[in-house]
Amino acid sequence: MIAEIKKWGNSQGLKLTKQLLSDAQISVGDKVDIDIQKGQIVIAPVKSLEKKHSLQELISLIPDDYQSSEVNWGSPIGKETW
Repeated sequence: MIAEIKKWGNSQGLKLTKQLLSDAQISVGDKVDIDIQKGQIVIAPVKSLEKKHSLQELISLIPDDYQSSEVNWGSPIGKETW
């Protein structure tokens, strides 16, 4: 596919066809990683870490033998109160 880079406000833009995005499994609003590899621009979908989990799902990931403990963060600095 041949496309043309166009002026878009103070930036430059490139239109991507719906089919191209679909083939790359990218949707409008998705986050992408843009990188340069061997002089080529590579656009890849970001594997989202923002997947929504329920509290029960997250709690189920805590190991059965997990023991919580206090952490000493040191002396207060500035107007911090402990």
